[in-house]
Amino acid sequence: MSKKTHPCFDADCAGTHSRLHLPVAPKCNLQCKFCDRKFDCLNESRPGVSSALLTPWEAADYVDRMANKLPNLSVVGIAGPGDPFANPDETLNTFRLVAARHPGMSLCVATNGLELLQYVPNLKSIGVSHVTVTVNAVDPEIGQNVYSWFRVGRRALTGVEGATVLLERQEASIKALKEAGILVKINSIVIPGVNEHHIEAIAARMKELGADLMNCMPMHPSPGSTFAPLGEPTPEIMTHIKELSKRYLGQMEHCNRCRADAAGIIGQDDTELVHQEMMAAKASARATNEDLVFDKADTDHPCIAVATREGLLVNQHLGEAESLRIYRLEGDRIVLSGERATPEPGGGQSRWQALGASISDCQVVLCSGIGEMPKTALEACGLKVLVLEGLVDGALKSIFANELPTHMLARCSTKCGEKCSGTGAGCG
Repeated sequence: MSKKTHPCFDADCAGTHSRLHLPVAPKCNLQCKFCDRKFDCLNESRPGVSSALLTPWEAADYVDRMANKLPNLSVVGIAGPGDPFANPDETLNTFRLVAARHPGMSLCVATNGLELLQYVPNLKSIGVSHVTVTVNAVDPEIGQNVYSWFRVGRRALTGVEGATVLLERQEASIKALKEAGILVKINSIVIPGVNEHHIEAIAARMKELGADLMNCMPMHPSPGSTFAPLGEPTPEIMTHIKELSKRYLGQMEHCNRCRADAAGIIGQDDTELVHQEMMAAKASARATNEDLVFDKADTDHPCIAVATREGLLVNQHLGEAESLRIYRLEGDRIVLSGERATPEPGGGQSRWQALGASISDCQVVLCSGIGEMPKTALEACGLKVLVLEGLVDGALKSIFANELPTHMLARCSTKCGEKCSGTGAGCG
């Protein structure tokens, strides 16, 4: 796979070809001490910020609109504003939609690598050609100083233990990516007094793993972050670090520390156009995406099934739900018509086919998460699956009113239903 049409991987096309980042991944699974995503200014360029969040369907419409407005658009990528694989359904579904509509487009993803490995086969099958993995340490003793915490499944790890798990998963993922024939760039954030002496060691190890390119990035001292008082490394330090790292891997010298909603030629982003077209895409997706809107005229399927712990919030992954609440519309009232037990775990695809049959009077299933196989099986049964988080009542009102609850699809909430503090971490 050639690098020649990816403006980040090859400097020769950086001034002629555009890239487009799709902000579909709000949640993150670790907390970097240099990162704070609570605020956004349209005039700033730094990773982890976006003016809006898009659902996969909105993102696909956005690509359609921007393809005719950006010069030589050659790459569509996902780089946050959280981590793409803390939001795997949103990430993979977005890539599938974009690949189907724009088969010649290069697809790219940037991740911390914590949950990347299990999705490498998906990336290969979809046709993702470029992956960036951010590696800030290859020594857990140093890594523990870069991060506040790591979310691994349902566990929250800290210190050397968490940094060790992260490194092991990053290295395994990079090996798997190279075996899959995917180009790999390593991003390393240079943090004064923390890892600036360690970047050469990262470069050496990444070369051993087969990485193709490296980008040594000066830390952006985000206001409110733990490392904000450290400031940026000096240009002299960055030049020295890049010279040392160049002995092992080619260096990306033209990085602009792009936003999660970056669009256009590197360094020439039109933030007003981005915001305008994002809002237009959101409106367009709401108006035209018939597959995701409840059809009140379909009297054979008048109900909605909800995965909920207590009946107040859509807050259960479908695979964890022992039962689903069934709601129907009676005149202008939404009523709870009953509760259906889900089939016992362990049946594979047959389990989900049985579930589809047991809720055949429903048209829509609402849950806070779902795997690829059950989603495919339920859709084959004629059910529409919406992954969202928020109040059951609000979601039902929107869908029975023939409106897609887009704001809930993009929302980041905790399992207990309290609004997230702004870190985007969710509850895992």
